[in-house]
Amino acid sequence: MTTTVRPAIAPANPRFSSGPCAKRPEWTPEALADAPLGRSHRAKIGKAKLKLAIDLTREVLEVPADYRIAIVPASDTGAVEMAMWSLLGARGVDMVAWESFGSGWVSDVTKELKLADVRTIKAGYGKLPDLSAIDFDRDVVFTWNGTTSGVRVPNADFIPADRKGLTICDATSAAFAQALDFAKLDVVTFSWQKVLGGEGAHGMLILSPRAVERLESYTPAWPMPKIFRLTKGGKIVEGIFEGETINTPSMLCVEDYIDALQWAKGLGGLKALIARADANAQVIHDFVAANAWIDNLAEVEATRSNTSVCLKIVDPDVLALGEDGQAAFAKGIAATLEKEGVAFDVGAYRDAPAGLRIWTGATVEKSDLEALMPWLSFAYEQQKAGLKKAA
Repeated sequence: MTTTVRPAIAPANPRFSSGPCAKRPEWTPEALADAPLGRSHRAKIGKAKLKLAIDLTREVLEVPADYRIAIVPASDTGAVEMAMWSLLGARGVDMVAWESFGSGWVSDVTKELKLADVRTIKAGYGKLPDLSAIDFDRDVVFTWNGTTSGVRVPNADFIPADRKGLTICDATSAAFAQALDFAKLDVVTFSWQKVLGGEGAHGMLILSPRAVERLESYTPAWPMPKIFRLTKGGKIVEGIFEGETINTPSMLCVEDYIDALQWAKGLGGLKALIARADANAQVIHDFVAANAWIDNLAEVEATRSNTSVCLKIVDPDVLALGEDGQAAFAKGIAATLEKEGVAFDVGAYRDAPAGLRIWTGATVEKSDLEALMPWLSFAYEQQKAGLKKAA
């Protein structure tokens, strides 16, 4: 094994967390100077800011004009739960999962909502389930990009245009980095702290006309918590989609989201954001191709994420250590990178297989990822040397 000398160049920004993610390049707290702090979100200035956030979301994300957009509580989790509690139960539902968050939605539908007619279509980490097994006469809940597995759907071709059920898509680590086919999606959710590097606690809920029709024609059998209520008297509450939020938002976080959206718009919009994420992810894919000890967790190239790149260690000596030993080895690499100050929060998600997870969304600079790659080799060899010494 060739010994790698401690690299001389470090990433300028070592923040590669998969959420909250890195702020946009050149961000400073001064970017939030125009936030209407100490003002009501229902005052004219507050409503204007919230409406601006919605309008910029539509423009940058290229959301169709007849789709409604709302700012909702509790991040992407709140948005997904709001959709499931409000819309499911009118017909059978297919739950599609291939990583921890998708599995969480399965658990909520079966154990909390306790729907009777539920089919679960699952796959293990690194794979997509058989998408042809989905029955689109039923409602369907799925993630576009598995944040904890690095596996995404390559496109929406598997969804028929003439479907009878609704498609509810958790797109939190895909929005602003991957091309979402809104014509095939009835509900899209995401949070601010992913691709645009915003702050946590706020989610986005996007509804197609078909989803609105369901809301106005169907009443769930269970009590609806206040923060989930999107209708009143059988009609959708239009104000929610104009910035009249159900609960009190942080105007500081709203300002930060607006700043990120304006940065994205100035960059060139959605195409530019996708191009940045693609180029960032390619840095890691090229590194993996050149190093036999590491591989993508996503087994099929077309399904590999361009945001949450998940990696597994395939060195035979490490594999021989068993699950606990592999986990310790991977954690050792992540700990070394953090100690050196070159990469923070790059360990695999707690429920995922042992390995690394490196965020490559649009707010990350390609040059920082290029600087990080030699450090991956350095940290790996440090751990491997310790393994040999222990033997």
